[in-house]
Amino acid sequence: MGENALTRFAPLAELARASQRVRFEDNESCARLYGFHQVNLARIEQHLAVSLVARGNEVFVQGEDEASVRTAVRVLEHLYAELQRGTPIDREEVDAAVRMLRSGDLPPDRSLFELQLRAERRTVVPRSPNQAAYVRALLQHELVFALGPAGTGKTYLAVAAAVAMLRQRRVDRIILSRPAVEAGERLGFLPGDLKEKVDPYLRPLYDALHDLLSEGRLSQRMEQGQIEIAPLAFMRGRTLANAFIILDEAQNTTVAQMKMFLTRLGENSRMVVTGDPTQTDLPPGTVSGLADAVERLGHLPGVGLVRFDRSDVVRHPLVARIIEAYEGAPGVRRQEEGETPEKGAGAPGN
Repeated sequence: MGENALTRFAPLAELARASQRVRFEDNESCARLYGFHQVNLARIEQHLAVSLVARGNEVFVQGEDEASVRTAVRVLEHLYAELQRGTPIDREEVDAAVRMLRSGDLPPDRSLFELQLRAERRTVVPRSPNQAAYVRALLQHELVFALGPAGTGKTYLAVAAAVAMLRQRRVDRIILSRPAVEAGERLGFLPGDLKEKVDPYLRPLYDALHDLLSEGRLSQRMEQGQIEIAPLAFMRGRTLANAFIILDEAQNTTVAQMKMFLTRLGENSRMVVTGDPTQTDLPPGTVSGLADAVERLGHLPGVGLVRFDRSDVVRHPLVARIIEAYEGAPGVRRQEEGETPEKGAGAPGN
């Protein structure tokens, strides 16, 4: 940020082991920066273990170490700059700024919002270093694998990139797919016609599209064939050119299904394959096509590979703690690996 927008004062060493004072020019922006009852400042304090004292358009930053104080100042600078650009600041924006700037993923003068995916209803930006790496991969590579737990933005960012490229006419259509058999259910035993059977499995893809496109525009694009949502089995025998193709929940594909899907790639097309290798619903002993493909292809030129972890979860803050609790529970791990606590190690799961 330029010095005309923010003036730094000399560190106030007498107030703490490390301290700094910053002053902003616009009082109205300061009120929005601090948040109602200074909730945004409190959130920065919680994340970085610093103390922030706001007096008018000045903020005194104090902490136990210089690194935390510097990061807090950078977060304040960044959020103030985004307010000046017209970006509203809420809890999610504060959390994203802390994650990105604490990691050192961005230099001091670089905005988080340079990595933008412009959809119709919103502009999507990364909210963690791994999300930033993922967005870069989506923009640069023809094939991208994204691995990690739920809530890390794997599917949503891929759909946002697809919508952005469709709006820019870099592709002619979007094709979204999932394996149609999950959670132990098989289509033949479910009621209804084919659409009624597969729609529940594809609902998360619809949800992402509804968040990015207006209802009328989404319906229009689907009627025109610009957006297609279909089970993985519908990809067989097709060559998909000028398309942005996403395979979600790919951990539930077999090796043969994954090979079939990847070989659908046509001219001027991009593919994104997302999934959580720890959450496969395949029968015991069946090799996941996702794990196999990553091992075979992850190192090839033109292929992007991004691994997320619980630090990238951007849903409700409690979700990250839930994931951490389950990952640390031995009984849960045994069940995910095909065991039950009652049967003991080596016993096949249900």
